[in-house]
Amino acid sequence: MVVGQDFVGWSATLLGLFCVAVALGALRQPGLWREMIDEIAGSPALQLLSGFAELFVGALIYLACPWDNADLLAMVMKAIGGLMMAEALAVMAFSDIYFQLWLKNLAALKRGWPLFTLVAGAVLALGGLVRFG
Repeated sequence: MVVGQDFVGWSATLLGLFCVAVALGALRQPGLWREMIDEIAGSPALQLLSGFAELFVGALIYLACPWDNADLLAMVMKAIGGLMMAEALAVMAFSDIYFQLWLKNLAALKRGWPLFTLVAGAVLALGGLVRFG
């Protein structure tokens, strides 16, 4: 496969780099994610836009990554895309319940979620970049 056509590698690399950047921002500015969730929870328009954006990105990842038992990264990315679509539908259908759940989790794990996101993003980005080497 040509490097430019490796959708799994590109998806993993870009999603991983996005996660790393978002996590670094959250670690630099504690409380940033809670403020963001508060804003989304208070705005039906932001709930709809957030859900649509996640549905769109999740669908792109899901459709671009094949389920291949010999390719662990492809299976992980396919699963991530499917989970993103399910979460997006939950956001759009049950946003009042869903965002309250996240607000409770963010209060309990102020640095835990950003650290987890940083590590997961680094693993995804490296997993994707290895495919190009």
